[in-house]
Amino acid sequence: MLTIIHGADFHLDAPFAALPPDKARARRAEQRELLDRLAGLAEERRADVVLLSGDLLDGGQTYQETVQALARTLGGIPAPVFIAPGNHDCYGPRSVYAGTAWPDNVHIFSTVAVEGVELPGLNCVVHGAAFTTPQADRSPLMGFAAPRDGRIHLMALHGDVEGKGRYGPIALEDIAASGLTYLALGHIHACSGLQKAGDTYWAYPGCPEGRGFDELGDKGVLVVTVDDGGAVSAEFVPLARRRYEILTVDVTGAESPAAARAAALPADAGEDCYRIVLTGERGEEPPELAALAALAEPRFYSVTLRDQTRERRALWARSGEDSLTGLFLRTLRSGALEGDGLELAARFGLAALENGEDPCL
Repeated sequence: MLTIIHGADFHLDAPFAALPPDKARARRAEQRELLDRLAGLAEERRADVVLLSGDLLDGGQTYQETVQALARTLGGIPAPVFIAPGNHDCYGPRSVYAGTAWPDNVHIFSTVAVEGVELPGLNCVVHGAAFTTPQADRSPLMGFAAPRDGRIHLMALHGDVEGKGRYGPIALEDIAASGLTYLALGHIHACSGLQKAGDTYWAYPGCPEGRGFDELGDKGVLVVTVDDGGAVSAEFVPLARRRYEILTVDVTGAESPAAARAAALPADAGEDCYRIVLTGERGEEPPELAALAALAEPRFYSVTLRDQTRERRALWARSGEDSLTGLFLRTLRSGALEGDGLELAARFGLAALENGEDPCL
């Protein structure tokens, strides 16, 4: 059995511009700790191969201590490590990849053309290619076909499956025709789970740690196994130190938005970054977001608040109108409904008449 660790899109040294400078620096340091967790997982699972499918570095500014940590940690993994540079960390003569002395177990693909590296002791060949410019409108798989020689053929690539843009668009037909056992992809920051095109399995592991509220929840890498019969399986393993989450709090009927917020806050989110969105109906005055944020900050690593509440309407104010809305309200009030049922019916009816909307959203 062959065990593969498949990671991508670490984006080391990302700016974390939405955070205060001190926390942004701390987050960049925590990103480097991801490398230690990756190495620990490789050792724990006795990985035979580590495939890193691009955008290991964010590309804007790379700190020397990050490059040193990357080389040192990858060099300590007791398995061959393959890097396929992506659009953010493309390979070039002035790139970190070209200008660093890498350990012997680390191989960096450096050309647009697919290259193969044989691992005879594993009966395996690892193929890969690199972005050499920030954009690439040609599929790196186009025209590639692994030989049918009884060996396991793996590939690390950065690209966009069924994409139409300029980031290595890869057609499913090309994956199916590749003859690969497993295609380890990077670029998409959400884990795809194990997919299959023809006889070739492929997957995106997603990024190993979120950097914003477009990258929510658990993030990590894939542990992929190829058994002696050629069957492929994949397990998602979380690596993230902190998660990004969005929490929606309905303040309708609460004595105050603060009370509703306090009742809804998770008890175990001290390590995480949260956006709290206030919804529902309120009084005349909007919530004081600065005061609420000050109350919430001790409960999270980072928290922001958004106000999407609306002022509570006077339901029956238009019942005297000579209009369809007035007729609806008068008819409703004179019917059999009472209490909460009457109010709910009025809210749904007004929402439908006035805006075609669902008042519960």
